[in-house]
Amino acid sequence: MSSLTARLDRARPYATGLFRIVVGLLFLCHGAASLFGVLGGAKGGGTVPVGAWPGWYAAVIQFAGGLLVLVGAGTRTAAFVSSGSMAYAYFAVHQPKGLFPLQNEGEASAMFCWTLLLLVFTGPGALALDSLRSSSRSRTRDLDRQTVPA
Repeated sequence: MSSLTARLDRARPYATGLFRIVVGLLFLCHGAASLFGVLGGAKGGGTVPVGAWPGWYAAVIQFAGGLLVLVGAGTRTAAFVSSGSMAYAYFAVHQPKGLFPLQNEGEASAMFCWTLLLLVFTGPGALALDSLRSSSRSRTRDLDRQTVPA
């Protein structure tokens, strides 16, 4: 294995973590725009009416899922649910307008679907709350093993 490959392999958790953070932030922004009218708001400049199917529910999943993915808490589960919501968005909302994403304006849904699905399989990478919790648990187990009963 070349030294470049070895260095890249060592950096993989950090690259995955950075990827997760960027994807989570972008997904969160979509939800925030639809729910709160920030960052340009929902299509047309406003917010999605509370309880409107499917837009409001999609926005809640985008906001909550994006936040969880961003901080790396429950990453795989949040990414799985979020990926599924984007698959639904693509096939229910965009695909009837045309076969390909460029024709039906579904590029964002397709890209989010696949990038979030990738995070289901890769995990959160470095710099995630999931990693802090698991390392804390392993340290606690190690301390428990080192403690000698009286």
